[in-house]
Amino acid sequence: MSVDMPNADQPMAVPDVKEIVRQAIQEFVQSEQRKAEPAYKAELQEERKRRESLEARMNQLVEENRKSRAMAEEADRNSQIRTELQRMGIAKLDLAFRAVKEDIVRGEDGRLQTRGADAKSLQDYLTQFVQENPELLPARIPGGSGAKASVRNSPVESVGPVDINKIKPGMNKEELDQVRQEISRLASQALRGL
Repeated sequence: MSVDMPNADQPMAVPDVKEIVRQAIQEFVQSEQRKAEPAYKAELQEERKRRESLEARMNQLVEENRKSRAMAEEADRNSQIRTELQRMGIAKLDLAFRAVKEDIVRGEDGRLQTRGADAKSLQDYLTQFVQENPELLPARIPGGSGAKASVRNSPVESVGPVDINKIKPGMNKEELDQVRQEISRLASQALRGL
């Protein structure tokens, strides 16, 4: 049996220790990554689900906020229209409000105005609307067909002179009624020219 001995002519190959250590470390790291990979994937999957859930909730809150703002804006718009109609003395407030509410929107500057290119302010539009629809205002002369005769048309008995200095808060009911009757009688006479 012969043992191969290195020939003195051939240099002996020295293994590179650094390369062996580097390969061992790489194999170890790859082995650890393969072991940890399922856990990382599961954690990533869980994070993705959590993020998607938060995004969905965020979108839901944004939508609820948008709806709340729209409702608040609508309530404010309706309130301003009704207030302006009341200020103008409209008697049939609900009817007038329903007639004009669709024509009025909020402008870019935040003020209420009519729709379209020739936008008018809320006050100008409602003034014109009231002038075109005077039936929405209170009746100027009470009565009309079917109206009952008022007490004013009946003659009022004189209860005697009333001393203005005796009129005061806390008067008894009978004295107060007498004062009212006398004032009513005098007012009727003044209106008839007596």
